[in-house]
Amino acid sequence: MRYREKIVAFDALVAIARRSHEAGKRLVFTNGCFDLLHIGHVRSLETARAAGDLLVVGVNSDASVSRLKGPTRPLVPEDARAEVLAALESVSHVTIFDDDTPARLISALEPDVLVKGGDWAAEDVVGRDVVEHTGGRVLIVPLTEGFSTTELLERARSGSKH
Repeated sequence: MRYREKIVAFDALVAIARRSHEAGKRLVFTNGCFDLLHIGHVRSLETARAAGDLLVVGVNSDASVSRLKGPTRPLVPEDARAEVLAALESVSHVTIFDDDTPARLISALEPDVLVKGGDWAAEDVVGRDVVEHTGGRVLIVPLTEGFSTTELLERARSGSKH
């Protein structure tokens, strides 16, 4: 599959999830802005993929990122962010969503594993109730120290290397 074909709309993704569940595959879901893809993201996505048979990544739309992070974000347009993620071997499918949270996506996909970074407490993860209700689990992946988009932007602004 060419990597651009991994980028799918909501309805197509719901059909993919249904077929995956019917085939007994473990569907893993994670989401984020992924404004500047860095090693922390790559490691988190690798860990997420290892938790199941396919990894679906929800990417916040440009409008959603602006609402969540402020008017100067995102730095990278949604289509480009989705394409970079789709190019990663660990990622099975990518979808762009416009809501501020992935709640609607999670409810529709019913993932077996819901993955978030270590900056989240499991009880605060959006969609945790849906996933646990259907027998799934939440996996919190440790952050990679020194690598967050906010930290990278602050270093770039200050001219600091590490």
